[in-house]
Formats: sequence, structure tokens, C-alpha cells
Amino acid sequence: MSSKNFSATFFRYAMLSISGMVAISVYILADTYFISAGLGSIGVTALNLAIPVFSFVHGTGLMLGMGGGAKYSVLISRENVKGAGRCFFSTIICAVPFCFIFVMAGIFFSDAIARFLGADVSAFALTEVYVRVILLFSPAFILNNILLSFIRNDGNPRLAMIAMITGSFSNIILDYVFIFPLSLGMFGAVLATGIAPVISICILSAHFLSRSGKLSPVISKPEPRTVADIFSVGLPAFVTEMSSGIVIAVFNTVILGISGNIGIAAYGIIANISLVIISVFTGLSQGMQPLVSREYGSGNAQGCRRILRLGVIYLFVIVVLFYTVILLFSAPISGVFNKENNTELSAIATEGMKIYFSAILFAGFNIIVSVYLSSRGKSVAAQIISLCRGFLVIIPATFLLSALSGIRGVWLAFPVTEAIISLFICISAFIFKIISVNKQKARVKMR
Repeated sequence: MSSKNFSATFFRYAMLSISGMVAISVYILADTYFISAGLGSIGVTALNLAIPVFSFVHGTGLMLGMGGGAKYSVLISRENVKGAGRCFFSTIICAVPFCFIFVMAGIFFSDAIARFLGADVSAFALTEVYVRVILLFSPAFILNNILLSFIRNDGNPRLAMIAMITGSFSNIILDYVFIFPLSLGMFGAVLATGIAPVISICILSAHFLSRSGKLSPVISKPEPRTVADIFSVGLPAFVTEMSSGIVIAVFNTVILGISGNIGIAAYGIIANISLVIISVFTGLSQGMQPLVSREYGSGNAQGCRRILRLGVIYLFVIVVLFYTVILLFSAPISGVFNKENNTELSAIATEGMKIYFSAILFAGFNIIVSVYLSSRGKSVAAQIISLCRGFLVIIPATFLLSALSGIRGVWLAFPVTEAIISLFICISAFIFKIISVNKQKARVKMR
């Protein structure tokens, strides 16, 4: 492939995937805006307490979709269409127990989950409703993410983007209708969010009806090796998504003790904007994934490196744009979600944005490298990066820095964590060469 065609293909996959992921993140952002307008700061607090549940469900779908999709792409690149079909069927089967567990949790344990997330008397009812409905719609979220990834890997990123954007816009429209004309409150907001992936799935079904690709399930008993590959390759995507939820849960606990519900509402604004920004990085990495897997499956080491280099260049441009907007417009942005014009909430959120989002360059780099590694079979290295981001560094950093600097320490925990992990990646790349590709080994991995 010529350099011009290579760059054009990367741009197409990256931009379509970013557009789609931003659309998905708007599910929660739209909820935040309409809940703020309809229910005030206590509604935003309840939403922020419940977001980790959404992250867990969404992350499960990403894990299965990206893990199965990466293996599917490698098999297709080697013209093993039947094996690719078995991989698709195995991924669907792997989703069944997760869907069952989530739905049962929604039916029987939503109140216990709301309490575990820290909902007090004033926020409990709204939090419990959001948790319950999200869990009941979990099969739709998971299946949607699986289909999006496989269809993208089957050469149809445009349809994936259309499905995600349509689902997102339907969520925005239904948010307004359910919260205001129908006065359904928090139930209306979360119902709109649950319906959105159902609409997306309906659009994605056109891929199978048109028979434009090679994607078709081959019914067979799931092979242990295939299942292991799906989970191993997809785990970093799960941890990346879950890290947002875990950070939110930990931050909520710490902030509640420092600033109360107003502090949590302020963090709710920051967390929801963060979901959009992180979704851009996730979209960029998802756009890279089919290309990396294809080049890796073909043994093209130079192609893998070119994709990573393009990803870092795109990342830098995106980060400059985002952080410039944050620095210039943090007060107006916080005001959009502060319909009560609470000055304390505005002050906490405005300062928090400027500190918290200083992490986005490091966070984007870490996400891209993690998906890049998992896409070419280095799942252990990718898992280490993801676990450090989601658990091993961020949690102790939050407690330590908050003890030293209060609410500012909470905001600093995110950039400090991501910077440490970026440094770790650079040192590992130099010493252990985790980013290099061995052309001879590339063809024998993930068979």
C-alpha cells in the first residue's frame, strides 16, 4: 500500500471510529445536561454515583467486541473465513453469562449497589433507578459493542459510525421527551439511554442483510483457545473503560468527605466531560485496531509501526485542541450543567477541570499503546498498562494526594497517575522493546 493510501485508510478508520465513540459517550453527557435542567444538582450527584455501573457494562461489551474483533481480523487476513465465523459465534456465547448476571443484579440487587456506590438518603432513590434500568438494558449495550467491533473489522466502519451516531441522537431526543413533556424524571433519562443501543443494533443488522462482508456466525462449540484469546486481547479495553468507573467511584468517596454532595456534583461535571474526551482516545485506538491486526497478521512489522506513529500524531493534535478549549472555556462549560447557578459548584468544577485535564496527553498515549499491544498479541504488556491505570496507581495516588492537598490533590491524582504510566511505557519500550515487532513471530501469534 502506498504511503498516501495508507494515511487515507488510517484517517478513514480513525475518524469514523472517533465519531462513533463520541456519539456513545454523549449518552451520558446528554443525561447530565437534561438531568441538571430537570432535577438540579442532586440529580447530577445521583447520576455520577451510578456511572461506574454504566462503565462496567460498557467495558464488558468493549472487552468482548475488541477481543473477538481483533482475532476475527487476524483470521480474515489469513483467509480463514470459517474460523472467523466460529470466533464471532464464540464471542456471542461468551456474552450470555455476563448478560444474565447483569440482568439478575438489576432485578434483585440495584438497591444494594446504590448504597455501595455511596448514595445517601437524598440521592438514593434517583441512583437506584438509574442503576436498575442500566443493568436491565445491559444485553443491548453488550451486543451493540460486539456488533460494532466485528462490523468495523469486517470492513464497514461507516455503518458502525452511522449506528452509533443515530443511537446517540435518539438518546438526546428521548431524554428531552421523557424528562420534560412526559415528566418521567430520572427513569426517563435512563430509559432513553437504554433504548439508544437497541436502535443502533437495528441499524447494524443491515450489514448482514446486505451481505457486504464476510461476517457470519458459524455455530460450533467454543474452543478454549479462542475464548482465551478473546478475553486476553479484550481485557485492556475493559480495564481502560472500567478505570473511568473506578476513578469515579474512588473520587466520589474521597470528595464526599471533603466537599459533600456539592463536590460530587462538581466532579460529576468533570467526569462526564472526561468520558467524552476518553471516548475520543478510545475511538482513535479502535480505529487503529483493525489495521494493526491486519498488518500484524500479514507479518508487516513496518506497517504496524507506521500505524502507531500516525496514532500518536493524531493524538497530539486532538490533545492541543481539547486542552485549549478547557483552559479558555472551563467556566462556561461548567455553567451549562449548573442550572441552579451554584457559585460553590462552579468554583470547584472550574478549577478542577484545569488540573484534571492536564492528564489527557498521557492518558491518550497510554490508551493507544495498550490497544496497539493487544492488537498484535502482546496482551500481557497491555494488561499491565491497563491495570496500573485502573487500579494499581490511581487508587493510592488519590488517597495520598487528597490527604496532602485536599480537593486539589484529588484532581492531581489523575494526571500524576497517567504521567507515571507514560514514563513506564517509554522506559519499557527502550529497555524491553515492548513496542517493536518481530516480523517472523508476527505470523504465528493468535492463530
